[in-house]
Amino acid sequence: MLKRALILVMDGMGVGEAPDAAAYGDAGSCTLGHLAEAVGGLDLPHLGRLGLGGIIDVKGVPPATEPQAAYGKMRMRAAGKDTTSGHWELMGVTLVRPLPVFPHGFPPEVIAAFEERTGRKALGNKAASGTEIIEELGREHMRTGSPIVYTSADSVFQVAAHEEIIPVPELYRICEIARQILTGEYAVGRVIARPFIGAPGHFQRTPRRHDISLPPPAPTLLDRLDEAGYQVAGVGKVYDVFAGHGVNRSIPASGNAEISRKALGAFQELDRGLVFATLVDFDMLYGHRNDSAGYAGALEEFDDYLPEILGSLKAGDILVITADHGNDPTTPSTDHSREYVPLLLAGPQVRPGDIGTRDTMADLGATLASLFGVELGDGTPIKQVMSNE
Repeated sequence: MLKRALILVMDGMGVGEAPDAAAYGDAGSCTLGHLAEAVGGLDLPHLGRLGLGGIIDVKGVPPATEPQAAYGKMRMRAAGKDTTSGHWELMGVTLVRPLPVFPHGFPPEVIAAFEERTGRKALGNKAASGTEIIEELGREHMRTGSPIVYTSADSVFQVAAHEEIIPVPELYRICEIARQILTGEYAVGRVIARPFIGAPGHFQRTPRRHDISLPPPAPTLLDRLDEAGYQVAGVGKVYDVFAGHGVNRSIPASGNAEISRKALGAFQELDRGLVFATLVDFDMLYGHRNDSAGYAGALEEFDDYLPEILGSLKAGDILVITADHGNDPTTPSTDHSREYVPLLLAGPQVRPGDIGTRDTMADLGATLASLFGVELGDGTPIKQVMSNE
Protein backbone atom coordinates (compact mmCIF):
# COMPACT_ATOMS: atom_id res chain seq x y z
CA MET A 1 0.00 0.00 0.00
CA LEU A 2 1.13 3.52 -0.76
CA LYS A 3 2.47 5.44 2.24
CA ARG A 4 3.30 8.88 0.84
CA ALA A 5 2.67 10.77 -2.40
CA LEU A 6 3.97 14.06 -3.74
CA ILE A 7 2.01 15.63 -6.60
CA LEU A 8 3.64 18.43 -8.59
CA VAL A 9 1.41 20.11 -11.17
CA MET A 10 3.33 21.98 -13.87
CA ASP A 11 0.68 24.64 -14.43
CA GLY A 12 -0.14 24.91 -18.14
CA MET A 13 2.31 22.26 -19.41
CA GLY A 14 0.21 20.62 -22.15
CA VAL A 15 1.54 17.91 -24.46
CA GLY A 16 -0.56 18.27 -27.58
CA GLU A 17 -4.02 19.18 -28.76
CA ALA A 18 -6.92 17.22 -27.32
CA PRO A 19 -9.40 15.61 -29.76
CA ASP A 20 -11.86 18.47 -29.13
CA ALA A 21 -9.25 21.26 -29.20
CA ALA A 22 -10.79 22.92 -32.28
CA ALA A 23 -14.04 23.51 -30.38
CA TYR A 24 -12.04 25.61 -27.93
CA GLY A 25 -10.08 27.49 -30.60
CA ASP A 26 -6.93 25.52 -29.80
CA ALA A 27 -6.37 23.33 -32.86
CA GLY A 28 -2.67 22.60 -33.26
CA SER A 29 -1.63 23.64 -29.74
CA CYS A 30 1.25 21.73 -28.14
CA THR A 31 2.79 23.63 -25.26
CA LEU A 32 5.80 21.43 -24.54
CA GLY A 33 6.59 20.49 -28.14
CA HIS A 34 6.25 23.99 -29.55
CA LEU A 35 8.17 25.48 -26.63
CA ALA A 36 11.12 23.18 -27.30
CA GLU A 37 11.12 24.10 -30.99
CA ALA A 38 10.85 27.82 -30.24
CA VAL A 39 14.01 27.87 -28.09
CA GLY A 40 16.03 25.46 -30.22
CA GLY A 41 15.73 22.54 -27.81
CA LEU A 42 15.32 22.01 -24.07
CA ASP A 43 17.96 20.76 -21.62
CA LEU A 44 15.96 18.48 -19.31
CA PRO A 45 18.18 15.52 -18.44
CA HIS A 46 16.28 14.46 -15.31
CA LEU A 47 12.77 14.73 -16.74
CA GLY A 48 14.18 13.02 -19.82
CA ARG A 49 15.45 10.06 -17.81
CA LEU A 50 12.04 9.71 -16.19
CA GLY A 51 10.43 9.37 -19.62
CA LEU A 52 9.24 12.81 -20.69
CA GLY A 53 10.66 12.39 -24.19
CA GLY A 54 8.65 9.22 -24.63
CA ILE A 55 5.30 11.01 -24.25
CA ILE A 56 5.71 13.24 -27.31
CA ASP A 57 8.63 14.40 -29.47
CA VAL A 58 10.50 17.08 -27.52
CA LYS A 59 13.47 18.73 -29.20
CA GLY A 60 16.52 18.19 -26.97
CA VAL A 61 14.80 15.49 -24.89
CA PRO A 62 15.14 12.10 -26.61
CA PRO A 63 13.14 9.10 -25.42
CA ALA A 64 14.91 7.34 -22.56
CA THR A 65 16.44 3.97 -23.41
CA GLU A 66 15.66 2.76 -19.88
CA PRO A 67 13.04 5.12 -18.43
CA GLN A 68 13.07 5.51 -14.67
CA ALA A 69 9.35 6.26 -14.33
CA ALA A 70 5.97 5.24 -15.65
CA TYR A 71 5.06 7.78 -18.32
CA GLY A 72 2.05 8.67 -20.45
CA LYS A 73 -0.53 11.36 -21.01
CA MET A 74 -4.11 12.06 -19.93
CA ARG A 75 -7.10 13.63 -21.66
CA MET A 76 -9.12 16.34 -19.95
CA ARG A 77 -12.76 15.27 -19.89
CA ALA A 78 -14.19 18.23 -17.97
CA ALA A 79 -15.96 20.87 -20.01
CA GLY A 80 -13.39 23.65 -19.98
CA LYS A 81 -9.67 24.31 -19.86
CA ASP A 82 -9.26 26.17 -16.61
CA THR A 83 -7.29 25.66 -13.42
CA THR A 84 -10.25 24.69 -11.27
CA SER A 85 -11.70 22.10 -13.66
CA GLY A 86 -8.25 20.63 -14.28
CA HIS A 87 -7.29 20.30 -10.62
CA TRP A 88 -10.65 18.83 -9.66
CA GLU A 89 -10.49 16.25 -12.44
CA LEU A 90 -6.97 15.22 -11.42
CA MET A 91 -8.41 14.46 -7.98
CA GLY A 92 -11.39 12.52 -9.29
CA VAL A 93 -14.21 15.01 -9.86
CA THR A 94 -15.06 15.74 -13.49
CA LEU A 95 -17.32 18.69 -14.32
CA VAL A 96 -20.00 17.92 -16.91
CA ARG A 97 -21.04 21.54 -17.37
CA PRO A 98 -18.38 24.19 -17.92
CA LEU A 99 -17.93 26.90 -15.35
CA PRO A 100 -19.33 30.17 -16.73
CA VAL A 101 -17.04 32.61 -18.53
CA PHE A 102 -17.66 36.25 -19.39
CA PRO A 103 -15.50 37.26 -22.37
CA HIS A 104 -17.38 40.56 -22.72
CA GLY A 105 -17.37 41.44 -19.03
CA PHE A 106 -19.91 40.76 -16.32
CA PRO A 107 -23.59 41.62 -16.79
CA PRO A 108 -24.92 44.93 -15.38
CA GLU A 109 -26.85 43.19 -12.61
CA VAL A 110 -23.64 41.60 -11.26
CA ILE A 111 -21.68 44.85 -11.32
CA ALA A 112 -24.60 46.79 -9.81
CA ALA A 113 -24.82 44.34 -6.91
CA PHE A 114 -21.04 44.45 -6.45
CA GLU A 115 -21.00 48.26 -6.35
CA GLU A 116 -23.98 48.47 -4.00
CA ARG A 117 -22.64 45.96 -1.50
CA THR A 118 -19.03 47.17 -1.52
CA GLY A 119 -19.90 50.86 -1.67
CA ARG A 120 -17.34 51.33 -4.47
CA LYS A 121 -17.67 51.88 -8.21
CA ALA A 122 -15.93 49.31 -10.38
CA LEU A 123 -13.42 50.12 -13.09
CA GLY A 124 -12.78 47.97 -16.15
CA ASN A 125 -15.25 45.08 -16.23
CA LYS A 126 -13.74 43.37 -19.25
CA ALA A 127 -11.53 40.47 -20.22
CA ALA A 128 -7.91 41.57 -20.00
CA SER A 129 -4.36 40.68 -19.06
CA GLY A 130 -3.82 41.41 -15.38
CA THR A 131 -0.61 43.35 -15.88
CA GLU A 132 -2.01 45.33 -18.82
CA ILE A 133 -5.23 46.38 -17.13
CA ILE A 134 -3.32 47.57 -14.08
CA GLU A 135 -1.19 49.79 -16.30
CA GLU A 136 -4.29 51.00 -18.15
CA LEU A 137 -6.49 51.80 -15.14
CA GLY A 138 -4.06 51.96 -12.20
CA ARG A 139 -3.78 55.74 -12.23
CA GLU A 140 -7.56 56.22 -12.25
CA HIS A 141 -7.90 53.60 -9.52
CA MET A 142 -5.45 55.53 -7.33
CA ARG A 143 -7.33 58.77 -7.97
CA THR A 144 -10.83 57.41 -7.32
CA GLY A 145 -10.32 54.46 -4.97
CA SER A 146 -12.42 52.31 -7.30
CA PRO A 147 -11.28 48.68 -7.61
CA ILE A 148 -10.36 47.27 -11.02
CA VAL A 149 -12.63 44.38 -12.02
CA TYR A 150 -11.67 42.10 -14.89
CA THR A 151 -11.83 38.51 -16.12
CA SER A 152 -10.05 36.26 -18.63
CA ALA A 153 -10.76 33.16 -20.70
CA ASP A 154 -10.95 31.36 -17.36
CA SER A 155 -14.02 31.32 -15.15
CA VAL A 156 -12.74 34.07 -12.85
CA PHE A 157 -13.81 37.39 -11.33
CA GLN A 158 -10.62 39.29 -10.52
CA VAL A 159 -10.32 42.41 -8.40
CA ALA A 160 -7.09 44.43 -8.51
CA ALA A 161 -6.26 47.18 -6.05
CA HIS A 162 -3.18 49.14 -4.97
CA GLU A 163 -2.22 48.17 -1.43
CA GLU A 164 -1.93 51.83 -0.38
CA ILE A 165 -5.37 52.68 -1.77
CA ILE A 166 -7.34 49.61 -0.70
CA PRO A 167 -5.50 47.71 2.06
CA VAL A 168 -5.19 43.99 1.47
CA PRO A 169 -7.65 42.94 4.23
CA GLU A 170 -10.26 45.25 2.68
CA LEU A 171 -9.55 43.85 -0.79
CA TYR A 172 -10.11 40.35 0.60
CA ARG A 173 -13.41 41.51 2.13
CA ILE A 174 -14.49 42.96 -1.22
CA CYS A 175 -13.71 39.65 -2.88
CA GLU A 176 -15.69 37.75 -0.25
CA ILE A 177 -18.67 39.95 -1.14
CA ALA A 178 -18.15 39.19 -4.83
CA ARG A 179 -18.06 35.47 -4.05
CA GLN A 180 -21.42 35.76 -2.30
CA ILE A 181 -22.91 37.52 -5.33
CA LEU A 182 -21.51 35.14 -7.94
CA THR A 183 -23.87 32.19 -7.59
CA GLY A 184 -26.21 30.30 -9.91
CA GLU A 185 -25.61 31.19 -13.55
CA TYR A 186 -22.84 33.58 -12.44
CA ALA A 187 -20.99 31.03 -10.28
CA VAL A 188 -17.45 31.49 -11.59
CA GLY A 189 -14.81 29.04 -10.48
CA ARG A 190 -12.71 31.59 -8.63
CA VAL A 191 -12.83 35.13 -7.29
CA ILE A 192 -9.25 36.39 -7.16
CA ALA A 193 -7.83 39.29 -5.17
CA ARG A 194 -4.92 40.88 -7.07
CA PRO A 195 -3.07 43.42 -4.89
CA PHE A 196 -0.34 45.54 -6.45
CA ILE A 197 2.11 48.28 -5.49
CA GLY A 198 4.21 50.97 -7.18
CA ALA A 199 3.62 54.12 -9.19
CA PRO A 200 2.00 54.55 -12.63
CA GLY A 201 4.26 53.02 -15.24
CA HIS A 202 5.95 50.89 -12.59
CA PHE A 203 3.13 48.89 -11.04
CA GLN A 204 3.98 45.44 -9.71
CA ARG A 205 1.66 42.72 -8.44
CA THR A 206 2.48 41.41 -4.96
CA PRO A 207 2.51 37.81 -3.65
CA ARG A 208 -0.60 38.46 -1.53
CA ARG A 209 -2.96 37.16 -4.19
CA HIS A 210 -5.92 35.27 -2.72
CA ASP A 211 -8.30 32.92 -4.56
CA ILE A 212 -11.81 32.17 -3.30
CA SER A 213 -13.04 29.10 -5.14
CA LEU A 214 -16.29 27.27 -5.44
CA PRO A 215 -16.18 24.05 -3.44
CA PRO A 216 -15.94 20.88 -5.57
CA PRO A 217 -19.41 19.42 -6.25
CA ALA A 218 -18.40 15.96 -4.94
CA PRO A 219 -15.72 14.51 -2.66
CA THR A 220 -12.24 14.49 -4.19
CA LEU A 221 -9.29 12.26 -3.36
CA LEU A 222 -8.23 14.92 -0.87
CA ASP A 223 -11.52 14.57 1.01
CA ARG A 224 -11.29 10.78 1.05
CA LEU A 225 -7.73 10.84 2.37
CA ASP A 226 -8.61 13.39 5.03
CA GLU A 227 -11.60 11.28 6.12
CA ALA A 228 -9.34 8.22 6.35
CA GLY A 229 -6.93 10.00 8.68
CA TYR A 230 -4.16 10.75 6.19
CA GLN A 231 -2.23 14.01 6.23
CA VAL A 232 -3.09 16.20 3.23
CA ALA A 233 -0.90 19.25 2.65
CA GLY A 234 -1.61 21.84 -0.04
CA VAL A 235 1.24 24.12 -1.07
CA GLY A 236 0.60 27.53 -2.63
CA LYS A 237 -2.79 27.94 -4.31
CA VAL A 238 -3.94 24.31 -3.84
CA TYR A 239 -5.93 25.11 -0.68
CA ASP A 240 -7.75 27.90 -2.52
CA VAL A 241 -8.48 25.83 -5.65
CA PHE A 242 -10.28 23.21 -3.55
CA ALA A 243 -11.89 25.82 -1.25
CA GLY A 244 -10.03 24.14 1.60
CA HIS A 245 -11.95 20.87 1.22
CA GLY A 246 -9.84 17.88 2.18
CA VAL A 247 -6.69 19.93 2.84
CA ASN A 248 -5.78 19.66 6.52
CA ARG A 249 -2.54 21.63 6.19
CA SER A 250 -2.12 24.71 4.02
CA ILE A 251 1.40 25.97 3.27
CA PRO A 252 1.58 29.47 1.72
CA ALA A 253 4.15 29.84 -1.04
CA SER A 254 4.61 31.78 -4.28
CA GLY A 255 6.85 31.20 -7.27
CA ASN A 256 8.14 27.89 -8.55
CA ALA A 257 11.33 27.86 -6.48
CA GLU A 258 9.62 28.50 -3.15
CA ILE A 259 6.72 26.18 -3.95
CA SER A 260 9.10 23.36 -4.90
CA ARG A 261 11.21 23.88 -1.81
CA LYS A 262 8.26 23.99 0.57
CA ALA A 263 6.60 21.02 -1.10
CA LEU A 264 9.75 18.95 -0.63
CA GLY A 265 10.06 20.11 2.97
CA ALA A 266 6.46 19.13 3.71
CA PHE A 267 6.99 15.77 2.03
CA GLN A 268 10.09 15.05 4.09
CA GLU A 269 8.12 15.82 7.26
CA LEU A 270 5.17 13.67 6.15
CA ASP A 271 4.43 10.41 7.94
CA ARG A 272 1.59 9.09 5.78
CA GLY A 273 -0.44 11.02 3.26
CA LEU A 274 -0.11 13.43 0.37
CA VAL A 275 1.54 16.72 -0.51
CA PHE A 276 -0.01 18.58 -3.44
CA ALA A 277 1.69 21.59 -5.06
CA THR A 278 1.11 23.58 -8.25
CA LEU A 279 4.07 25.27 -9.92
CA VAL A 280 2.34 28.44 -11.06
CA ASP A 281 5.11 30.34 -12.86
CA PHE A 282 4.92 28.28 -16.06
CA ASP A 283 1.37 29.47 -16.66
CA MET A 284 1.16 32.80 -14.84
CA LEU A 285 4.47 34.39 -15.78
CA TYR A 286 5.26 32.80 -19.13
CA GLY A 287 2.34 31.05 -20.81
CA HIS A 288 -0.06 33.97 -20.44
CA ARG A 289 2.63 36.35 -21.68
CA ASN A 290 3.76 34.20 -24.63
CA ASP A 291 7.27 34.20 -23.19
CA SER A 292 8.87 31.06 -24.62
CA ALA A 293 12.35 31.86 -23.34
CA GLY A 294 11.12 32.46 -19.80
CA TYR A 295 8.97 29.33 -19.94
CA ALA A 296 11.94 27.23 -21.08
CA GLY A 297 14.20 28.70 -18.38
CA ALA A 298 11.65 27.93 -15.67
CA LEU A 299 11.29 24.36 -16.91
CA GLU A 300 15.05 23.84 -16.90
CA GLU A 301 15.28 25.28 -13.38
CA PHE A 302 12.66 22.79 -12.24
CA ASP A 303 14.62 19.99 -13.87
CA ASP A 304 17.75 21.13 -12.01
CA TYR A 305 15.89 20.77 -8.68
CA LEU A 306 14.39 17.39 -9.54
CA PRO A 307 17.30 15.22 -8.24
CA GLU A 308 16.76 16.60 -4.74
CA ILE A 309 13.09 15.61 -4.93
CA LEU A 310 13.84 12.18 -6.38
CA GLY A 311 16.47 11.59 -3.72
CA SER A 312 13.84 11.95 -0.99
CA LEU A 313 11.70 9.05 -2.24
CA LYS A 314 11.63 5.90 -0.11
CA ALA A 315 9.89 2.55 -0.33
CA GLY A 316 6.14 3.15 -0.32
CA ASP A 317 6.47 6.63 -1.89
CA ILE A 318 5.37 7.94 -5.27
CA LEU A 319 6.16 11.19 -7.08
CA VAL A 320 3.57 12.45 -9.56
CA ILE A 321 4.46 15.09 -12.15
CA THR A 322 1.57 16.26 -14.32
CA ALA A 323 -0.32 19.38 -15.50
CA ASP A 324 -3.85 20.80 -15.36
CA HIS A 325 -4.22 22.14 -18.95
CA GLY A 326 -2.06 23.66 -21.68
CA ASN A 327 -0.87 27.21 -22.29
CA ASP A 328 1.06 27.27 -25.56
CA PRO A 329 3.29 30.38 -25.56
CA THR A 330 3.91 30.14 -29.30
CA THR A 331 0.31 30.76 -30.43
CA PRO A 332 -1.29 34.21 -30.83
CA SER A 333 -3.57 33.44 -27.88
CA THR A 334 -2.44 34.25 -24.35
CA ASP A 335 -5.06 31.99 -22.81
CA HIS A 336 -5.07 28.34 -21.75
CA SER A 337 -5.18 25.66 -24.43
CA ARG A 338 -7.18 22.44 -24.59
CA GLU A 339 -4.47 19.79 -24.53
CA TYR A 340 -3.49 16.42 -23.16
CA VAL A 341 -1.40 16.65 -19.98
CA PRO A 342 1.74 14.62 -19.19
CA LEU A 343 1.89 12.01 -16.46
CA LEU A 344 5.12 10.84 -14.83
CA LEU A 345 5.03 8.44 -11.87
CA ALA A 346 8.32 7.76 -10.06
CA GLY A 347 9.42 5.95 -6.91
CA PRO A 348 11.48 2.98 -5.72
CA GLN A 349 8.59 0.56 -6.30
CA VAL A 350 7.07 2.14 -9.43
CA ARG A 351 7.15 -0.08 -12.51
CA PRO A 352 8.79 2.06 -15.24
CA GLY A 353 7.54 2.13 -18.81
CA ASP A 354 4.89 3.47 -21.15
CA ILE A 355 1.38 3.59 -19.61
CA GLY A 356 -0.12 5.06 -22.77
CA THR A 357 -2.95 7.55 -23.09
CA ARG A 358 -5.54 7.74 -20.33
CA ASP A 359 -9.07 8.68 -21.26
CA THR A 360 -9.49 11.06 -18.35
CA MET A 361 -7.29 12.95 -15.90
CA ALA A 362 -9.44 11.42 -13.15
CA ASP A 363 -7.47 8.19 -13.65
CA LEU A 364 -4.72 9.78 -11.57
CA GLY A 365 -7.04 10.30 -8.61
CA ALA A 366 -8.43 6.79 -9.02
CA THR A 367 -4.92 5.31 -9.12
CA LEU A 368 -3.80 7.06 -5.96
CA ALA A 369 -7.08 6.22 -4.23
CA SER A 370 -6.54 2.56 -4.99
CA LEU A 371 -2.95 2.67 -3.76
CA PHE A 372 -3.93 4.47 -0.54
CA GLY A 373 -6.87 2.12 0.04
CA VAL A 374 -9.71 4.65 -0.16
CA GLU A 375 -12.82 4.79 -2.37
CA LEU A 376 -13.25 7.35 -5.17
CA GLY A 377 -16.07 7.40 -7.71
CA ASP A 378 -14.57 8.76 -10.93
CA GLY A 379 -11.71 7.45 -13.05
CA THR A 380 -10.09 4.05 -13.61
CA PRO A 381 -6.95 3.03 -11.68
CA ILE A 382 -3.81 2.40 -13.71
CA LYS A 383 -3.02 -1.27 -13.14
CA GLN A 384 0.18 -2.47 -11.52
CA VAL A 385 1.83 0.93 -11.12
CA MET A 386 3.79 -0.28 -8.10
CA SER A 387 5.56 -3.59 -7.69
CA ASN A 388 3.82 -4.47 -4.41
CA GLU A 389 0.25 -4.09 -5.70
